[in-house]
Amino acid sequence: MDPVPYYHWFELTHAALSPYRAAADVARVYFKSPMNPLSSTPVGKTIAASCEMFERMTRRYGKPEWGLDTTMVDGEPVPVRIQSVWERPFCRLLHFEREFADVERRDPKVLLVAPMSGHYATLLRGTVETLLPNHDIYITDWEDARVVPLAAGTFDLDDYIDYVIEMLHALGGDTHVIAVCQPSVPAFAAVSRMEAANDPDVPLSMILMGGPIDTRSNPTAVNKLAHDKDIGWFKRNVITQVPFPHAGFMRQVYPGFLQVSGFMTMNLDRHVDAHRELYMHMVRGDGDSAAKHKEFYDEYMAVMDLTAEFYLQTVETVFIKHALPLGTMTHRGIPVDPSKIRNVALMTVEGEKDDITGGGQTEAAHRLASELAADKRQHYVQPGVGHYGVFNGSRFRKEIAPRIAAFMRANERRDEAAATKSAASKSVEGKSVESKSAAIKSPSQQLIETFGTKGIDIRPGAEPEGSAAEGGAAEAGAARRAFLSAPQGTPDDLTRISGVGPRLSQLLNEAGVWHFWQLAGFTDAELKELDARLPHYKGRAARDKWVAQASRLADKQTVPAAAG
Repeated sequence: MDPVPYYHWFELTHAALSPYRAAADVARVYFKSPMNPLSSTPVGKTIAASCEMFERMTRRYGKPEWGLDTTMVDGEPVPVRIQSVWERPFCRLLHFEREFADVERRDPKVLLVAPMSGHYATLLRGTVETLLPNHDIYITDWEDARVVPLAAGTFDLDDYIDYVIEMLHALGGDTHVIAVCQPSVPAFAAVSRMEAANDPDVPLSMILMGGPIDTRSNPTAVNKLAHDKDIGWFKRNVITQVPFPHAGFMRQVYPGFLQVSGFMTMNLDRHVDAHRELYMHMVRGDGDSAAKHKEFYDEYMAVMDLTAEFYLQTVETVFIKHALPLGTMTHRGIPVDPSKIRNVALMTVEGEKDDITGGGQTEAAHRLASELAADKRQHYVQPGVGHYGVFNGSRFRKEIAPRIAAFMRANERRDEAAATKSAASKSVEGKSVESKSAAIKSPSQQLIETFGTKGIDIRPGAEPEGSAAEGGAAEAGAARRAFLSAPQGTPDDLTRISGVGPRLSQLLNEAGVWHFWQLAGFTDAELKELDARLPHYKGRAARDKWVAQASRLADKQTVPAAAG
């Protein structure tokens, strides 16, 4: 039985007010109609404003639309198409695809991890709008737990980390991660786990904005509440069941209306004054000022439910036990060790007046990533902004976003100088280094040896053995001839293909792909073989349309006679 049935009371109250809300809306329309002579009088305006205020205070705010159909790139409008490219029961990954006309752009690819803390991902609309002209944006679109059936299973903090890792695998190692507020912890943990596992898809950089990495630093009212209560208190007082007839009926959740109520209570005077001003704007007929207020609160009041297991695990791990900074946090039973982060550049951003995530809480990430080189770090505190000003508003657009963009551009490629130095040291050390490097094999070499133990030779240029009857060997042999053991002349810069970063370009070379004209002529069978040679990037070529991209890049090139 539901220990706290206030969700049911909330639904009952909302339903009971429906007739009055409808009547108020009819009265509002009547007294605002230009056909009504009272509409231009103080009495008519006052009644219309009062009715609208009642309707707004008692309505349920639905999930807002993105409203980003175009963006301005180099002074020209470019259409934007929003599509889902990855889906799980509790999240979709949305891609803001800019539909350029015959223009090849290689902008930084960004995974924007939106908060799962009550509001929808559209809370970051301003963040997306600011970054979109010069970045390839993907964003996590978290689902309202109220509409996810029990049959879909549970979702906790470990699942959140799994989702982030899976999305990074889907996007590839040429991605930059931006985590805003709450997801700073799971994103930081995901990258730590990937680095510890030597995952080839670790992002190029990670930007944490206003995130509670270490809530012991300058604790705010939110932090103190969580710290002063044990986890049992939260289970008894804020967890309830989704009522019928929602799709998530009987799911244990932390309701969104409680979350937004808590945020408003923290600054109750400010919100009361804002609504009083809205009322006066409507009475005076100041449409522009009223519209700005409505736009903000339409977004602010649109909330979603969180699964109880995710909410409770987050509260306990981040705010009560301080597991991440104390080194006791685990993911699927495996310790989360930020000191393993050595390749991913780290930037932290804080607001001077942030009353939700105190100063120094996000900066703590630098202390935990102790092995990261100094030239891969940056911390910035924006003067004069609170929590929401860290990722939205004029100061974000003018001062924070340009710094983030510059940081990502500076870390768009892996440290090639280190690779050059490593290669030089190998040539000097001779046999002793050769014996060491023999123990560290490339993914393609590992694949060659794995198939070799089964009697199958997949080396570049190798011909298949046996008859054509052995599982289509003739077709496989034809596909292998598309791969070259060495470049035909000067190799092409494969990183010009969207979706191919420096690391993936190197693996393509190791797999026998050196030129645009090679990829441009790939058949479906050859793409399947490419997937086999790049097991960590299976499906990437088809998803990012490498063949079409390579065809455009190779259009003016001449294919060497020795190819094919």
